[in-house]
Amino acid sequence: MNENTPRPGMLQRSLAAVERIGNRLPDPAVLFIALLVIVWVVSWLLSYIDFGLTDPRSGEPLQVVNQLSGQGFTAFLSAMVKNFAQFHPIGVVLVAMMGIGVAEHTGFINSALRAMLNLTARWLLTPMIILVGIVSHTAADAGYVLVIPLGGVIFYAAGRHPLAGIAAAFAGVSGGFSANFIPSAIDPLIQGISQAGAQILDASVVLNPLNNYFFTAASSLLIIALGWLVTDKLVEPRLAATKLDDDLHDLPTMDPLTDNERSALRWALWSMLAGFAVLVVTALPGESAWRGAQGTLTEFGAPLMNSIVPLIFLLFLLPGVVYGIRAGTVSSSRDIIEGMTKAMNSMAYYLVIMFFIAQFIYAFGQSNLGVLMALKGAAALKAMGLPVALTITGIVVLTGLLNLFVGSASAKWALLAPIFVPMLMELGVSPDLTQAAYRVGDSTTNIITPLMPYFPLVVVYCQRYVASTGIGTVTAMMLPYTVTFIVLWTVFLLVYWSLGIPLGLQSSYLYTP
Repeated sequence: MNENTPRPGMLQRSLAAVERIGNRLPDPAVLFIALLVIVWVVSWLLSYIDFGLTDPRSGEPLQVVNQLSGQGFTAFLSAMVKNFAQFHPIGVVLVAMMGIGVAEHTGFINSALRAMLNLTARWLLTPMIILVGIVSHTAADAGYVLVIPLGGVIFYAAGRHPLAGIAAAFAGVSGGFSANFIPSAIDPLIQGISQAGAQILDASVVLNPLNNYFFTAASSLLIIALGWLVTDKLVEPRLAATKLDDDLHDLPTMDPLTDNERSALRWALWSMLAGFAVLVVTALPGESAWRGAQGTLTEFGAPLMNSIVPLIFLLFLLPGVVYGIRAGTVSSSRDIIEGMTKAMNSMAYYLVIMFFIAQFIYAFGQSNLGVLMALKGAAALKAMGLPVALTITGIVVLTGLLNLFVGSASAKWALLAPIFVPMLMELGVSPDLTQAAYRVGDSTTNIITPLMPYFPLVVVYCQRYVASTGIGTVTAMMLPYTVTFIVLWTVFLLVYWSLGIPLGLQSSYLYTP
C-alpha cells in the first residue's frame, strides 16, 4: 500500500474480515448439509437429558427428539420430498418470477424503470427503494421476489452500484419488517399469540389487532432515515471497490425511451391499471369472495392475502405481454414461454439450496432444539431481575439472537409469548409493549442470517452483477444495517415509551389486574 494512501478505518477493516471469513464458509448448500448433520448429532446427545421444562405449545414436558433414532430418521426420509415440494418460499419465488420473467424478457420492466428514473432525482433513489420495501410487507413475501432485485436494477440504471440498491431494498423489506404504514396480515397473527399469552395470567385481557400500529408507522420513518444514512454513507462507499462483472447484459440504462417504447409502455401501464381496477371492483363488495371469514380483506387467511403472489404473476404477465406485442418483442406465444423459461433457468442454483434448507428446517423443528433455546434464553433473562427498561432491551436482544436460528416470526412468538407476556405483566408492563419489543428484535437480524430462507435468494441476486458474491459478502454488506437498526430502534422504542405516545389502537403501557 502506498504510504500516501489512507488506511481503512476500523469499521471497514471489521466488515472486510466478516466478508473474508463468511466467503471461506462452504457453499450455502454444503453449509446447510453440515448444519443438518449437527442437528442430528446434537439432538441425539441431548435426547437423554431431562431439562425440567414444559413445552408451551402442548403443556407436556419438553424433550429433545433424537433425529438419529430409527423412528426419527425414517420419518425424515419419508418427509424429504414433501419438505421440499411444500417449502413455502419456493412456490412464492417461482410463481412470481415467471410473471416477472415475461415482463423483463419483453422489455416492459426495462422501459418502465428508465421512465421512472428520468422522473426521480438520483439522490432520492435510496429512500424511495427503502419505502417501497417497507410497504411491500403488506403483500406478504412479495418484496423478496420483486423489490429486492429491482433495487439492484434501479441503482445500476442510475449509474450507482447495484449491490447497494439490493442492500437498501433488503434492509427495507426484511430489516425493517415490523415497520409499516399499512396494516398487514402479520398484525392480527402476532396480536392473537400475544393475547393467548396474556390470558395465561388474566383471562379477561383482550388486545386490538392494531395494538402496535402507531409505533410501527412511526418506525417506518426511522427505518427509512437510518437505511438511507447507512446505504449512502457506509455501504455504497465500501462497495465502490467491488468491481462488476464484464458480461452484464439485458440491464436497463438511462437512455431516453424511443417513440415506439413510449407508446408500448403506455399501453402496458393502461393494461396493468385495468387489472388493478378489476381487482378493486371485485374486492369492494361486502360479499366479495376475496374477503375472509371475518369479512375483511386483510385478515390472516383471507383469499386476497393468500393470492398476493399469483396476483403479482398476473399483474406482470399482462403488461409484459401487452408491451411485447405493441413494441414488437413478442411475435408468438413461444416468446412468452421463453421469458418464463429464462427466469426459471436463473433459479436453478436457488432450488438446490432450498432443497437442503427445507430438510434442515424440518429436522431442526422436529428436534425441539429451537424450543429449548427459546425457553432457556427466556428463563435466563427472567432470572436476571433487571429493571423494566433493561428487560425490554433484553427481550429485543434475545429475540434478535434467536432470530438467527428460527426465522418464522409467528413460530418464535408462539414460543416466547407464553413466557415474556405473563412475566412482564407481573411487573406491570402491558402485553402491547412486550409485543412491540419482540417485533423490533424479530426484524433487525433477518438480514444477516443465512438460515433465513430468502437469504440465499439475495446472494443469487447479487451474483447477477458480481459472480464471486458469497454468504460473507452479503453478511458484511448488511451488518451495518443490523447494528444500526437494533441499537437505534431499541432506543426509539424506549424514548417512545417514556413520552407516553400510544403504541396503537386501544393499547396501553401499564398492566393493572
